[in-house]
Amino acid sequence: MNRLRHSLSEAKWRFAVPVLLVLFWEAFSRSGMIPASLLPAPSRVFATWMDWIFGINESAQDSSGKWIYDAMASCLRVTAGYLIAAVSGIALGVAIGWWRWVERAIEPTVQMLRPVPPVSWIPLAIIWFGIANKPAIFLVFLGAFFPILMNTVHGVKTSDRNLLRAAAMAGAKQGQLLRFVILPAAMPSIFAGLRIGIGSAWMLTVTAEMVAVKSGLGYALWDSYYFLRYDLVIAAMISIGLLGFLADWILKQIMNSVLRWQQVSTVQGKA
Repeated sequence: MNRLRHSLSEAKWRFAVPVLLVLFWEAFSRSGMIPASLLPAPSRVFATWMDWIFGINESAQDSSGKWIYDAMASCLRVTAGYLIAAVSGIALGVAIGWWRWVERAIEPTVQMLRPVPPVSWIPLAIIWFGIANKPAIFLVFLGAFFPILMNTVHGVKTSDRNLLRAAAMAGAKQGQLLRFVILPAAMPSIFAGLRIGIGSAWMLTVTAEMVAVKSGLGYALWDSYYFLRYDLVIAAMISIGLLGFLADWILKQIMNSVLRWQQVSTVQGKA
């Protein structure tokens, strides 16, 4: 019973702000201060969104019933680019943080490329890969790679030196130090980078789909803008936000499972 009350209390705090925002949006849209065609009410956006998903009454016109195909296309691009970024970012981050010569050789190049906005690579990505999935995956990789890399380097470099000395004195080899001391110690920072990276991956997917491919939620958003269907534009934005939230939630569950000793707590106490 106490657990149920605690869950209801948690839900109240989690949903209070979104519900208030939606109520304000509905009232403002119906007030007539802005034409409803420019700022559709949430009730209309919801009706259009349901038709986009289930194909109920064709109010979404050509997009009716096609949400799952658009969402799957975006999810596949995010997954492909993000996995490549995660594997390469963690591996290179560990190498830079652990071996001094790797840091000297690679870090200047990384620091030179990191400030370049991923969207500025779009022209080259299209020239190199054409109009298809590859440029989108490349841009997702760029968006997720640097946050994961930098957080991994930070995690490795800030590992407890006393633990390293103790393990070395116990006879641990370099490979054992990396596997049993450095990686566990760097895990919180690595997961922080992975969570930042998944947000960047979704942002770059939408950007890439607007210019480099002809499918996905980003393409649907941009296509709806050309036809002045702002209800579909907002429905696409909400879809992207929810899928991004779901991706981060999955990552958070994995993090809580791996980092059991750090079970989520706030500054004020256990959550």
